[in-house]
Amino acid sequence: MAEENKPAVRMDKLEMAAILLLSLGETHAAKILQHMGPKEVQRVGGAMATLANVRNDQVEQVMVAMLAEVESQTGLGIGSDDYIKATLVKALGADKAGGLIDRILMGGNTTGLDTLKWMDSRSVSEIIRYEHPQIQAIVLAYLDPDHSAQILTHMVDPRVRQDLLMRVAALDVVQPAALQELNDILENQFSGAQTQAAAMGGTKVAAEIMNNVDSVLETEIMEAISEVDEELAVEIQDLMFVFDNLSDVDDRGIQALLREISSEVLITALKGAEEIMQEKIFKNMSKRAAELLRDDLEAKGPVRVSDVEAAQREILTVARKMAESGDIVLGGGGEQMV
Repeated sequence: MAEENKPAVRMDKLEMAAILLLSLGETHAAKILQHMGPKEVQRVGGAMATLANVRNDQVEQVMVAMLAEVESQTGLGIGSDDYIKATLVKALGADKAGGLIDRILMGGNTTGLDTLKWMDSRSVSEIIRYEHPQIQAIVLAYLDPDHSAQILTHMVDPRVRQDLLMRVAALDVVQPAALQELNDILENQFSGAQTQAAAMGGTKVAAEIMNNVDSVLETEIMEAISEVDEELAVEIQDLMFVFDNLSDVDDRGIQALLREISSEVLITALKGAEEIMQEKIFKNMSKRAAELLRDDLEAKGPVRVSDVEAAQREILTVARKMAESGDIVLGGGGEQMV
């Protein structure tokens, strides 16, 4: 009876996904993970690695929730090949993880560009370092903005970073021959016949990449672009959305966003936020939760700027995904509901 009366354990969606995959077994888990991108696999794999002492009632709780929300999907964060392997080996053991990793990384048709998604940013930068700048720009435009931002940080020459971002902003469509050339360079056969030009790049993509670089590098690149093309710099700047801009999101959107963010990430992000942003968060929490958050912020002590920026980027990534799916409106420009 004690087990039956035990209250439900509070779990976030990531923990629930990890428990579900571990419960399904290697074969079924592999089939599900094949349909996820590198980011999702890395986050779920990391969660699987941290699980310990999962009780039967927790598994049952996850299964019930899964059946009740079978049509819902969860977006997660970024990954690298080595990290995914390490976390899955830690979670499942070398023997089981070996087969699972092969199914994830090798399953399906993968083009050269898709292969780059599984690689860490330094490795990608080394692969493309000596290629034509236009090829480098295509790679940056194709990959996720936070991945491309990390790749940019490994480009030592400031002039190269400036040039590449301007090329990304100038991209509109990429002809099949250019994509074919890039895949040949990466020693992968092109997956399927490409008969149409591919939409890629543009100032919006350039702005998204800039949203994911650290503040020092962001200032350096934007100043360099402004010296060459002030109008382009203004256009990119206008499209950029930084953490403190979340204060413009309506209260309903903030409440929805808070449900998708862990307390630890939120606390770290708010350590470097403007007071107006902090008050926006407090206002959209219960009085008790807001008091606890204020206490946690005071008790947190000094935090490295890089950690604050990383936490803010993680929240912005979630916010952009929710905006793309229509769950929230960034910038407070949504229509009123009646």
